[in-house]
Amino acid sequence: MPLREDYAGPFDPEVRLASFSRQALADLGREYLLIGHLQDRAGLPLVMMRFGDEAMTQISIEEWMAASPIYSERMQKTLGFVGNDVETVFKNLQLDIGAPPQFMDFQFRLDRPDYGEFWLAHCGALMDVEPFGEDRVRAMCHDIEDPTFDATAAATHPCMKVRPIHRPPRIPEHRMPHCRWMVYIDGEGVEFEHHGNLEINARSRAARLPIASCASSEAGGWPDYAGPFDPGFQLEDLSHGAQVAVLEETAIQIHLLARALSMSVTDRFGAKDAAEIGRDQWTGIAALAAERLQRWLGVGDDLESIAKVFQIHPHFQPRSYLDFGVQWAGDRIHLTLGPCAGREEEDPHSWCAGLDSGVHPALEAIAGVINPAAHVVPATTTTEGGLAWDVMLDPAQDPWKEPPSLALARVGRGATFSLERRRLPRSDA
Repeated sequence: MPLREDYAGPFDPEVRLASFSRQALADLGREYLLIGHLQDRAGLPLVMMRFGDEAMTQISIEEWMAASPIYSERMQKTLGFVGNDVETVFKNLQLDIGAPPQFMDFQFRLDRPDYGEFWLAHCGALMDVEPFGEDRVRAMCHDIEDPTFDATAAATHPCMKVRPIHRPPRIPEHRMPHCRWMVYIDGEGVEFEHHGNLEINARSRAARLPIASCASSEAGGWPDYAGPFDPGFQLEDLSHGAQVAVLEETAIQIHLLARALSMSVTDRFGAKDAAEIGRDQWTGIAALAAERLQRWLGVGDDLESIAKVFQIHPHFQPRSYLDFGVQWAGDRIHLTLGPCAGREEEDPHSWCAGLDSGVHPALEAIAGVINPAAHVVPATTTTEGGLAWDVMLDPAQDPWKEPPSLALARVGRGATFSLERRRLPRSDA
């Protein structure tokens, strides 16, 4: 069956990420990376409103320290660039939800295996934070960046350091580039000490999922990233199979980061607050993701459109973690979640832990943000051991109301940031 350049045709229950062409996957991959980056917009303000600025800063540090080393190593294995040098760190950053391309416009210069520099020609996060004053800028660009950059780098080499050449607050005002950093191996330095929650997160089923194959259904592109570092790398450079694997790994990054936030809140404030914040975070970012995917797909607000968004939504990827099914039967969408690794985590820290036979507000938010007349109800029939819900349009009921966490996620430019195609797919094998 030909690969899809878009999803303009009829709904197909068999559509998967691998159903799309290389160019479509590159476009969707950029969406996934930005959606993953924006999930903190729906989560950390909830922490701040309950517990204050200092708690928000500390939990932000802890969540990234407990997630990024795991998914960095996974991405290295997925694309075959496992190493212990600066080149490996730079490749990681090109595929990290903390550095979504274009919104966070990282530029690189690799001088030698043990030294290089990167700078941000555009930092969407800084643009969002600067209006709130210098204290917020320092919290992000100093307090949070220092330990989290080192945690990510230490996944490659225990003595890898990331240090600023200059960074915000910008002096002089409007300084460009927004910041510049050096990355180097400090051979005589003390090895980086990872956060204790990293080990807990590494034991999760999400972290231990098998590395996906990069087998391709379309010719062209790099089957991996084992070759030399390319400072101009874009997703279009990869083969079809490699891009599918990257999208699945990006979804795993999202799950691991959500788990890390939950662990940190639990440690500091207890399981009840963690469950409530996790529920509201998922609801807000699930809706924002659905909104962006609706635009990317170019679909309307009918049930068929809602079904298509559920199919490709990153929160239900990869299918090896969440056995999620979507059927559309004219007057309703039937959603199913069978027994799977995502439902077998041995702790309450995953978003999926909040799913049961009732209706989670995140499910309602995905449907409701597309059409406020959409309502989710528990399905009357389910498979053994599975969960199921139906989505229907009912204008007679009260319309879905946008939750506060969606308003938080929309603060800043990321929610509506337009991503571009800047390179055609490579034709080389």
